[in-house]
Amino acid sequence: MTTRITVPAPADPVPVFDVGINDKVRLGSAVGLGIQNILGMAGLLIFPALIGTAFKLSAVDTAYLYGVTFMTSGLVVILQSVLLLRLPIIQGPYAGSLAALLAVGHGRGGLGAAFGSMVVAGLIWCVLAIPLKRFGPITYLAKFVRDPIISGVLVLILATQLTSTALPNWLGTPGGPGFPWVNLLAGGVAAALVIALTLLPKGTLLRRGAVLVAVVAGTVVYAFLAPTSFGAVGEHLGFTVPRIFPFGFEVHGDLVLIFFITLLPAIAESIATYDIVAGWGGQELSGHRVAQGVFGEVLGSTVGAVFGGLSTLAYPDNIGLLRVTKVGSRYVTLATGVILLVLGGLAPFDRLLQAVPLPVLAAAGTVLFGVLFASAIDVLSGVHWSRDNLMLAGFPFITAIGGLFVPAPTLKVMPAVVQLILAQPLILGTVLLVVLKLAFGLRRS
Repeated sequence: MTTRITVPAPADPVPVFDVGINDKVRLGSAVGLGIQNILGMAGLLIFPALIGTAFKLSAVDTAYLYGVTFMTSGLVVILQSVLLLRLPIIQGPYAGSLAALLAVGHGRGGLGAAFGSMVVAGLIWCVLAIPLKRFGPITYLAKFVRDPIISGVLVLILATQLTSTALPNWLGTPGGPGFPWVNLLAGGVAAALVIALTLLPKGTLLRRGAVLVAVVAGTVVYAFLAPTSFGAVGEHLGFTVPRIFPFGFEVHGDLVLIFFITLLPAIAESIATYDIVAGWGGQELSGHRVAQGVFGEVLGSTVGAVFGGLSTLAYPDNIGLLRVTKVGSRYVTLATGVILLVLGGLAPFDRLLQAVPLPVLAAAGTVLFGVLFASAIDVLSGVHWSRDNLMLAGFPFITAIGGLFVPAPTLKVMPAVVQLILAQPLILGTVLLVVLKLAFGLRRS
C-alpha cells in the first residue's frame, strides 16, 4: 500500500489578500488594524491574570506580568515583521507554556524554578533553531510539517481546542457580571457585526476594521447593562520596567524537559501557520526563512522568560483575522508590535484593555476561530485520502481532542509530563502525528 501526497498549493486559486504582504498602508489604518490585532489576542488579556490568581500574586505583580507579556510579544512581532520571517504573523503567549507553568510552578523551587527551567529549554531551542542556509534541524522539521496533511491537522486541532475559550467565555459563569443575558446580547452584537462587516464589498474601510468596530460596539452595549472596570483606567499611573528573574532563579532537569517538549508543538504549529499565510500572499517560503522565523520565536520566548513572561507562538486568532480583513501587510504587523511595546510600558493602557469584557472578546473570537477551522479544511482539501492518510489524520485528531475530556481524577494520578501532554491537544496531536508519519515512512522504505 502506498501513499500519495499532493504538493502543497495555495489555499485559493487567486491571492487571498487585497493588501499584499509587502504593501504599505496609511499610518492611521496600520494603528487601527494593530489595535484590532491586539483585541483578537484573548490569551494576552487573560493569561497573566490566570497566573496571578493561581499563584496568589499581588495586584502589582500581576500588573507586571501583563506589562512583560505585552512587551515580549511586541518585541517578537517587530523582529518577525521586518527582520526575520517578514510575514504578517502576530506572536502571543502560548497556552502550552501557561499549562506547564501552572502544572509545575507550585512544586519545588516555585515560579523561580519554573521560569529558570523555561529559559534553559528556550536556549536549547535557540541553538537548534540557528538559521543555517543549507541544513539545520528546523529546516528538516519544516519539510516535515509543511506536508499539507500535517499542517492541516495541526491547525484543525488548534482551532478545535480554541472552542473551549469561545462559547464558554461568551456565556460566562453563574454569579459573574452579565451572566447570562447581558453576555449573550453584547457578545451577539459583536459576533453579528464581525460577520456583517466582513461581508461588505472589497476595499470597504469598515470591512478591514470589522473586529475592532464589533468589539467597541459590544463593549458599549455591555457597559450600559452591566458593571465594568473602566473607572480604574486612570489609577496606578506609571511605567513597567522589566526585571531579571523577578520570581527567583533555579533550574531542574525534569522541568527543562517538560518545557522543551512543550515548545515542540508550538514550533510545529507556527511553521504550519507560516506556510499557510505565505501561500495566501503568494510568497515562496524557503527552509532558511522558516528557520529565521522559528529562531525569532524561541529567542523572544527565552528573553521573555528571563523577565517573567510567557513563551510565544504564531497567534491563531490573528490568522483568522488576516483571512477576514484580507489585509496581509507586514507593516500592520510592525505597528502591532510597536503598540504592544507601548501598552506593555504604560499601566493605564494595560488597565484599559483589561477592562474590555471577556464575553465580547470571546464572541468576536468565536467567528475568527470558525474561519481558522474552515481554513484548515481548505488546506486538507489538497490531500489524496488514501488509507494511510485517513489514519494519519484521523487518529491523532480524535485522540488529541479526546484529551480535553479525560476526567480530572484520572489526570491527577498521572506523572506531570503525561498530565501536560493529555491536557494540551496540540502537544498530544503533534506527538502522534510525528510518530505515525515516521512509522508509515519506515514501513514504505
